[in-house]
Amino acid sequence: MSFLNVEIKARCSNTSFIRNYLVSKNANLKGVDKQTDTYFNVQHGRLKLREGNIENNLIFYNRDNKAGPKNSHFKLVKVEDAAGLKEALIDSIGVKVVVLKSREIYYIKNVKFHLDDVSGLGAYVEIEAGNILADLSQEELKEQCDYYIKEFGIKEEQLISNSYSDMLLDKE
Repeated sequence: MSFLNVEIKARCSNTSFIRNYLVSKNANLKGVDKQTDTYFNVQHGRLKLREGNIENNLIFYNRDNKAGPKNSHFKLVKVEDAAGLKEALIDSIGVKVVVLKSREIYYIKNVKFHLDDVSGLGAYVEIEAGNILADLSQEELKEQCDYYIKEFGIKEEQLISNSYSDMLLDKE
């Protein structure tokens, strides 16, 4: 089954402000996940294996590279044997890039928030208004995303158009 997020990624110079906001709104803290995202060579979209102490999934997604709220259509598969799957994917299609990060994960209803410290890139915030937990239209999800952009005081110049994987590849 395919799901939809309307999401943003932004540089974050004040993670404590966003963390305090989320706590003050009784956001559900899932914890801090030390994540390794291994991106694989695919013909279209992005395919990554996420290995963490909270989230372990194979994720395929298509998303435009634009700075504001954008649609991300994704498929998510829970993974029991990440090491075995990773080995098979490396042998068959090869690794594109590996992203290492520490991620604080919060939820308010169907909106997921990430406070990320990405190795080699710095601090970021992500807002993902998704229909995986709620039956909402693309317009309603965008409204949620826009609301939190305003609440967090995120400025247009802070918005990032591409993925961490692209940013790391651009640095090489």
